[in-house]
Parts: sequence; C-alpha cells; structure tokens
Amino acid sequence: MTNTRCSGRCFPISGFQVDAVDQVVLNLQDKVQQTWQPGDQIVVASTDYSMHQAEEFTLLPCSHCRSKQVRIQGKPQYHHVGEIIDGVDMRAEVALLSRNILIYGEMENSCYGKNLCQFYSHDTYGGHIKILGNFSSVHLSHVELKNMGQQAEQGHYPLHFHMCGDVDQRGGYREPTYVDGLSIHHCFSRCLTIHATNGLLVKNTVGYDTLGHCFFLEDGIEQRNTLYHNLGLLTRPGTLLPTDRNETLCTSIKDKVYKGYTPSPSTECKAVSTFWIANPNNNLISNAAAGSQDAGIWFVFHSSSTGGSHGLVPETKAELTPLGIFYNNRVHSNFKAGLFIDKGVKTTNASAADPREYLCLDNSARFRPHQNADPSRPRVAAVIDTLISFKNNDLGAWIRGGDIVIRDSGFADNGVGLSFASDGSYPKDEGSSQEVTQSLFVGESRNRGTNGGQNKYWGLGGADAKMRTLPRNRTFPIRGFQIYDGPVRLTQSTFRGFIPTPERYTSAVGFNLKNTWQLTPQNDLSQLNFHSTVDLRTFFGRPGQWFEENDLDGDKNSIFHDVDGSVTGYTDSYVGRADNYLIQHPGCVTMSQWSGVICSGRYSQVYIQTQGAPNLSLSISRDEYPAAPLVLRGINSQGALSQQYQPILMMSKSYTLHWSGPAPREVVLSLINFDKDDWVLVGLCYPSDTTFQIMADINDRQSNTFDDLTDYGTVSSLVELEKRPMERKYFFDRTVGLLWLYLRARHGRDGHSYCSARGCERVKVMATTSSKQTCNCTSKAYPKYSKTPSAVLPMPALNTQPCKGCGAKQLVFSSEPWTSYLQTQVKSLSSKEQQKGDNSSFITVNEVAMPFTRPGYFLVSVDACSGKVTKKTSFAKMDAKMEQYLKTGIPNRSIVLMATRGQPEGLVGVAPHLVSFGLTKAADLHSKESLALWGFRGSSSPPPWVSLQAGQRDEFLGLQERYLPLGLDAYGCTPPEGQKRKDLELLKKATGLQ
Repeated sequence: MTNTRCSGRCFPISGFQVDAVDQVVLNLQDKVQQTWQPGDQIVVASTDYSMHQAEEFTLLPCSHCRSKQVRIQGKPQYHHVGEIIDGVDMRAEVALLSRNILIYGEMENSCYGKNLCQFYSHDTYGGHIKILGNFSSVHLSHVELKNMGQQAEQGHYPLHFHMCGDVDQRGGYREPTYVDGLSIHHCFSRCLTIHATNGLLVKNTVGYDTLGHCFFLEDGIEQRNTLYHNLGLLTRPGTLLPTDRNETLCTSIKDKVYKGYTPSPSTECKAVSTFWIANPNNNLISNAAAGSQDAGIWFVFHSSSTGGSHGLVPETKAELTPLGIFYNNRVHSNFKAGLFIDKGVKTTNASAADPREYLCLDNSARFRPHQNADPSRPRVAAVIDTLISFKNNDLGAWIRGGDIVIRDSGFADNGVGLSFASDGSYPKDEGSSQEVTQSLFVGESRNRGTNGGQNKYWGLGGADAKMRTLPRNRTFPIRGFQIYDGPVRLTQSTFRGFIPTPERYTSAVGFNLKNTWQLTPQNDLSQLNFHSTVDLRTFFGRPGQWFEENDLDGDKNSIFHDVDGSVTGYTDSYVGRADNYLIQHPGCVTMSQWSGVICSGRYSQVYIQTQGAPNLSLSISRDEYPAAPLVLRGINSQGALSQQYQPILMMSKSYTLHWSGPAPREVVLSLINFDKDDWVLVGLCYPSDTTFQIMADINDRQSNTFDDLTDYGTVSSLVELEKRPMERKYFFDRTVGLLWLYLRARHGRDGHSYCSARGCERVKVMATTSSKQTCNCTSKAYPKYSKTPSAVLPMPALNTQPCKGCGAKQLVFSSEPWTSYLQTQVKSLSSKEQQKGDNSSFITVNEVAMPFTRPGYFLVSVDACSGKVTKKTSFAKMDAKMEQYLKTGIPNRSIVLMATRGQPEGLVGVAPHLVSFGLTKAADLHSKESLALWGFRGSSSPPPWVSLQAGQRDEFLGLQERYLPLGLDAYGCTPPEGQKRKDLELLKKATGLQ
C-alpha cells in the first residue's frame, strides 16, 4: 500500500497480505523509513462500502524493508485495495497517527454526569483548544490530538478557530495562519472547526474516528480558507447539531424543537460529513474523505449567517457565491454520498409555525453562482475538477444547481455514480447548464470487497460474475449516470462494467427512481464510449421493486437526446419510454431490453398549471395515437387547489387534453425549451356551455412582471384556425367539447434557459361554466380528429462506422494526476481454455492489442519512461535462444510483459530467469499451465507492481489488467522539462504565496 507526501495522509499504491501474523508488509507511495518508526500507530482506510473496514496497526521493526515499506503487527481483517482498478484509483489511504507531541484529554472509564450518557457508554468529555482573534501568529505543526472535544458543549472542539476574522495577508499577517500535519483521532466533537475565520490554511492533517462533522465550517460566512491534502475517515454521528445526528439521535433529542414535535430524520438530520463546507468560496485541493456515516464532502448553503456570526458582516449570499478551487479530491466508503452539493439549514428558531430545530437541514437552498453573488450579473460555472469517487453506498455525487461542470473525474462501484438536480423548477428556475466531460463511470469493478465490517449485502455481480459486496441492496438497480431534471450535457466519457444480473438491473445511464418531477428533452449525450463490459447502456425501468409501478409523471416522461448516435447508433435521435406515444412515430426503433424507444423529431415541454380543480389527472392523447394516451397525476399532492403537469411533446403535432373530473376554471400553458417558431396544436376538453377568456403574455422571472398581454380572438372552424397558425386565435368545437389553439414560440432562447430572452411565453385560459361533469372528450374526439401517424423528421440511417473521438481521453483517473500510467492487459490461454472454445491470447498496451496465435511464450517490452513499446518477441519453448533473450535482449528501464499460449515447454526452466525482472525468488511452476508476468528490467529496486500469475487445471487466468506508473525517478527516468504539479500551483494561487 502507499502514501503520497506522508506528513499526514498516505495513498497505497500496491499491497500484499501474508497469512502469517506479523509478516504483512505494506508498499507505500513515498519514502517513510526515516519518519515512521516501530511502535508508531497507523490507520489503513476502507476501500469498501463500509467505513468500518478502516483498520489500525502498530508498526514493527523490519530490517529487510525498503524505504517505501513498513511491517505491521497482526494481519488485516479486510481486503484493502492497493492499486488502480478498471481505470479508477482505489488505493487505500494510509495515515500515520503518532506524533512526537501529544495533547490528549484525560478520560474516565465510562460516561458520567450530564455528558449524554443515554447515547454513549464511554467518556466523551475531552480537552479542547480554542484560538481567538487578534493573535500575533498561529502556526501549528505535527501535533497529535487524542481524546479531545466534548459532546455536551458546543464550541469545545479538538481545535477551534473562533471568530478570528481574516488570518491571511488580508488580515495583516505576512504568512497565512496555518495548521500542518496534525493527527486528530479518537475525538469526541469534530476534528477542526473554522468559525467566522477567513484565509486559514489547513494541510496534511488527519481526522480519524471522530463524532460529528469533522472538518467543519460553521456559520456560512467563512471564506477563502484552503484545505489541502487532508484525510478524514470514520466520521461518526454526533449530537450537537441536527445535521450531525443519525436517526436515533434525531428523534430522541427534542429539547430545542417546538412543543413535543418529533423531527424527521431523512429531511432534518442524517447529514454528518467529513468536510462540512458552509460557504462555496473556500478551496479544497487533494483531500480525501474516506468514510462517513452520511457524506464525504457536503457543500451546504446558509440563506443567512447563523450562530454568533449573524449580523457580524454583510450577508454573503452563499447560494449565489461562486465556488472556490475544487481540485483532485477523493471520496469513498461513505454511506449516503461521496460529494453532496445541495440544501441549506433552517435559520429561524422553532415556533408553532415551523416547529423544527434551528440549524436543522432545510431543502430551500439552490446553488446558483453568479459574478459577485449578484443574480443580475452573469453566471459563473462551478468547476469540479478531478474527483475520484468510489464505493459510496448511495451516490458517488449528488449535485444540485447550475452552472456546474465536472471534468476529468472517475466514478466506480457507487449505488448511483453521479446525479445532477436542477436549480429548481420552472418558473422559479431560469434554466442552467450542467456538464460532465472527460470522465469515467464503472458500474462494478474488480474491487469485489470483503464480506463484513457492516457491509450488509453480498451477492453475484461484476464482469466476472463473482461474489462481491453490493450497495443498498442485492436488487438495487445500479446506475452510472442518473438523469434527473436537466438540462445536462454528458460528453466525452467512458462507461465500463455495467452488466445486469437476474436479481438486478445495472445500466450505464439511468433515471431517478419513482420520479414525480420534470425532465427536459434537452439532456444531451454525446461522444460516449461503452466498453465491452457494458450490457445495458440505458434503462427506463419496469414495474417492480425499486421502480414500484414506474408510473409517476417523471417516470413516464423520461427522455434524453443522443446527439451523435454514440449511445444508440442513430445521430440526433431521442430515447424515451417505449409506452409513451406522445413522442413516437412509425419509424421509431423499439429497444425492449431498455424498455425504451429511439425516435427522431423535435421535442419540448409544455408546463401546465391549473387552478380551481383539485384531485385531477390529466390525460393527453396525440391525434395520431388516440388509443394510447399519457395519463399524468401532477406533481403537487392530490387535493391541492393548484396542480402542475409537465409533458414532453413532439413539435409540429396536435394533441387533446382531458380531465378526470370537472375542468379547471383556469389553465396556464407555458412554453418550455421551445425554440423560435416551434409549435403544437392543442385541444382542451370543456363542457359545451363554457365561455372563455384567453390571453397570451410573457413572464419576466427576474422582476415577476408580465409583458405583451394579448387577447385571443375566435374563428369558426379548426380548418380556419389551421390556415392562420401565426395569429392569436382559438376555435371551440362545442359538439365535441374541444378548445383548439396553437402554442407557438415567437422568440428565441439563449443557451440553456427554459424560456426566451424576453421571458416565458404563456397562454392563459379562464373558463366559465355551470357544468360539473367530468371533462373527458376522448369518445367524441376520435375518430373525428384522428390522424395518420407520420414522422416530422425521418429516422437517420444507423451508424456503421466506429465512434471517432468518443470516450474520455484518459485511461486512468488517479489521485496523482501528474503521474502518467500505462494500461496493460495480459490474456494467456491454456490448452483447456482452447478446448472449451476460447481462442484469444494477447497483450494490450494502452488499448493497442498485440495478439499471438502460436503456442509458446510472448514477450512485450515497454520503455518505462515514455510508455512506448520497444520490442515484441515470441518463443515456441524455453530454450537457449529464449534464455539469451531474457538475459541480454531486453533494454534497461523496461516494463516486461509476458503471456503464454497452450502449455509451453520449459515452464519450470523459465522460473529462475524471471527473478531478474523483480521477483523476490524463483516461483515454483511445477504443474502450472499458463503464466502472466509484469516485470521490470532496471538497475533500481524492483517496483511494487511486479507480479507473476500462474494458472493450472480449471484455474484459468482470464484477462488480467494492471495500470503501471510511468516516468518515475525510481526507474531512472528524467522528468520532462517544465513539468508542473497543478495541485501545488493551485495551492499557491489559493494562499497568495508565490
């Protein structure tokens, strides 16, 4: 296993486990021999769904260990990944907990006094360090804090910067105040609290096994703080704030709610996070959130400053404030989500009107970054750059708001990899852009986990169909990218490892389950690459567990736009639900495995608001498919006086709208995502005695004013109406009960806005009638208004050429993005595999396959500095010629890959010669039938990735994949001139230190 810059946290690069107690050696990323000493305590993070698989060890003396190795006492209970798997860096963090200076709280043997002993059996009353403002300087380095913090007292934390104001150059400090290399572990109230303090630098610090939010920004006004290369893991629930609490604590602690009110855990609590960031204008660079009860990193948005900061400074408008630097952070082994950007906290005290506790979680905030936090100024994109997210039980990342860009990021083994949610809903939300680019999504990787450590589910899965730990439930439908709301742009990204099982749907692209909400047809997917291990590219759900009836309004309107055909093979096509005939035509292609249909056309939404008719369902029929109406129940609760429906319609078609009860007295139809001159013809069902007042207007959302008010006039027939589509006219067919009118966009849209630059174009229908009859005109409307189905835009031809430039350019998504990696695959083939019909044997380097068809040995040499293949050689058997080649034929500084085919002669004789490629000793190859080697020829110590795999009888090797670092000093390589570490450059920028 490994470490990067081991003053605080460490990343494992490769590891091996020996059955014998006290014989396990960890391979580390950096040299630690001078600083990590026998007797020191370390912690190795979980690389599975359960954070409780983190393990502590004591270091033992190790005379044979190299500078990047340590020996541990005992042996691990769980598997800790030490490599890059399927392109995603899953190496477990290893952190040194011991320091020469120890500050600790003196503990009693059990909980006592008023220390919340109803929840804790152990003493939670530790020491605390509080730093107040107006100090000369504070620079705290390499100190160990243990048994610190107090659950019974707010403000008593292991380390607390309390209302210090500006502590960087802006506050008059020549060098910013900093915390460096601290170890904060087994503490009782957070790790480090930043309260009304700006410009603090926190780096190389470990927070392990603590209660409540660990790295905690408190009141929503804290800005310009920089968190660099910190590690938090095993973040447990606490009691202090509602957001710290789990379900039991949430419902039990009621001293600050109004008169016996019982809090709702799912909406008010259950948010404890390793990094709790209460203002977006802070910098997170190269941090790791490696296990929390709820979230790894949570950005929460205070609508106003809270606590002691309230009124201290002008309100910061956190929701509108641009995001600081977010680069190269990793989140894994969190129960709820790796990264969570959403929600706020309640900023008023409990009252009869709102009995919830002050500072409980609140769903009112929506992140909308603008220049200078001014909504009248241009939007500023929030950039999530180089996020690694894996083994999070629910969500790799949940992000609400806009504009937001995720790039160069890797997601693997999450319940759902990534889900965006929109800024809000029309008409409040003006529309925004959310984009994912140059990223990798892995459904189920070769990291199969360990059955234990509070992992609940164990079952078959993955490309190898072997037993593995599972997120959520054995039947949970795993999805890589989840479409919800929109508009979203997913482009230049790669999917691998999405294979359904008889128990579980596993799809690369999916939809939010049981969705009542709107979806836009402007969710654009393009330049995607689907690995051969993707069996289900997209899935629209089926009735059953998790999907329930799969019949809510959002479920029925699920759709996305395949811009270039990289998902479906059909350029400029739309993929929707197979049973939604509002979006179809006869040329559409049904995809039964997806429960979907691929169609051509133009699509937009009509947002329908009603007043004065509760409990109505809306039935919409397209005149070409009257026997297949779409029935919507509305997104508001049944019984609400107003209701909202948001169907997606094919443009240039006609539809009739019917109700499950008396017609609403008022209907407003808004044109959402209509481009200029887009239109649909709609007929609304009303009683024959109805009189109408119909008008058009444009709603300016910023000022909430209405312009261009225009009344509609009447015409005598539908034929006349169709002759005058540009005019504001309507026709009421009294014999059928249909009010016909055109919805046509007269103004163009800008970018991702839902509405035109002028505002939202609407048509308002006010109806007067004495009738109470149910207004469903279907039986009278058809066949009178039936039409022959046709395509507005014909289906394009199926693409036959490979998708050029599709997928992410990177093959590896690493927490060391400044290091280049070589993707290698070795496929050896035994005689028995050939007898069973397998005929493929090859070595692949960076997706370039080099097959070999003759029995024997195949060797490929790769320059370890450049990654270029330098030699390819095969031998029928181990003989003098092959022996000489192994001794002298391979250049120095070479990565050596070897595969076998058949059962080649001389396997036993090969073994001694492989020691020169880095193996510790000659392997026993008696009775072996196939080999796969990753070796190194060089003068330096062998790298930890050197390995030899052997198969025999029915133990087939199959396809073996390894990712090997290139260009390392350890190989004898010279770094390229001008090479820069982006994280260090960003750290300089964030702190102002050059």
